[in-house]
Amino acid sequence: MLDGVIATDVDLVRDLIRTQFPRWHGLPVREVAHGGTSNALYRLGDSLAVRLPRREWARDEAAKLAAVVPLVASVPFAVPEPLALGSPGEHYPYQWSVVRWLDGSMAAVEEVAEDTPLRLASLIRALHSVDVTGWEWTRGRGRPDAVADDTAVRKCIGQIGGSARLVALWEESLAAPRWDQPGRWLHADLHEGNLLFTGGELTGVIDWGSAGVGDPAADLMTAWLYLDSRGRKVFQRELSEFDDAAWLRAQGWALHLAVLALPYYRETNPFLAGIASRTLDGLCPEWDD
Repeated sequence: MLDGVIATDVDLVRDLIRTQFPRWHGLPVREVAHGGTSNALYRLGDSLAVRLPRREWARDEAAKLAAVVPLVASVPFAVPEPLALGSPGEHYPYQWSVVRWLDGSMAAVEEVAEDTPLRLASLIRALHSVDVTGWEWTRGRGRPDAVADDTAVRKCIGQIGGSARLVALWEESLAAPRWDQPGRWLHADLHEGNLLFTGGELTGVIDWGSAGVGDPAADLMTAWLYLDSRGRKVFQRELSEFDDAAWLRAQGWALHLAVLALPYYRETNPFLAGIASRTLDGLCPEWDD
């Protein structure tokens, strides 16, 4: 367990449901194993799920999802519809949520349909059609000042071997012209752990905790977070309205995510560390030479 993780279990979930949402009291509760770290997840009956933030930096995520997910409900993929927002309890300190359970499973890119790059492109275009009026730009991935993380990125590159190739790629992304158009809706975390497939077809997108308004490069980075070299070519060709600068910034955000995640999760979360390592392999095959 990483430092600062709030412990949860089935008994806690049952107690929270009993005291706050008695209409669902008595439904079976079972923990769901998954690769994420910010939330614990429990099935509640057959059609519901309970999400409990378990890290301090995720404490506001339940309220954020309650506001964001309805806004993206029009995308042509299933999203985890929020049904109820729970309050802190006697033995649990944060807001939490009950959402509709989504069928489907995570899948490696080698196991999914050939049209996945096209479906990811359609997801991004659908997000860009969402009205962003009244929303400030994100302070996370997709913000205009990625250079603010320069010191952290260089430090993490050093922790994973100090690759000069990764440093050069990072510097190239920072030097690319910035996005100078209105912000677009972003998921900003489109990797294997947040994409659901049914029979190899992309059917759902989960974990909208990083979502916000910003530079679309933060979603274009899925070209390296998830897709292989063939898929990247199809994806980039389908989204040809974005210029070379946008793809350079996308590489920068992919590198940013990967180099911060790899040393942090290498010993504690092989799934997320694997995503980070594969991302770096796609960005720069010789990064660990």
